[in-house]
Amino acid sequence: MALSEDFLSEELHPIDIVETLAETNDWDFDRVGEDQIAMAVEGQWRTYSITLAWSPYDETLRMICSFEMEPPKDSLPELYAGLNAVNDQCWAGAFCYWAESKLMVYRYGLVLAGGQVASPEQIDTMIGAAVMTSERYYPCFQLINWAGKSAEEALQIAMAEAYGRA
Repeated sequence: MALSEDFLSEELHPIDIVETLAETNDWDFDRVGEDQIAMAVEGQWRTYSITLAWSPYDETLRMICSFEMEPPKDSLPELYAGLNAVNDQCWAGAFCYWAESKLMVYRYGLVLAGGQVASPEQIDTMIGAAVMTSERYYPCFQLINWAGKSAEEALQIAMAEAYGRA
């Protein structure tokens, strides 16, 4: 059964859909306000903090997926080079490092201009892609920060999506 079948044909607020997905997946969440929700999603490497916010002004569902990272100051130039290289490989969303908050952040915005409505499948895919992408590149960032690897060397460890079966 498709996720959207759970919502029938009624038009729901995007954050209501996210809340239902969080409940269905048994994720810890907090409805911060009418237009914002924060949740914790467990990955292989760590737990990711995911926040989704609806902006009616520009009709965009914004998502940030973040995790703590406190790199040594001398690794920052290489980390920024690594971010540029990683973002060249990301087709949807992008990473940035918020030094003041000590957070690595993956950001994505789903534009729903013209009164479009986000489907549960779109939102679920958006969240899943953020976690999958964070999981894929987390080891790269760690190698740059703590093993002194260059961005080029660290990217060699990035785990590609598996296709087929063994």
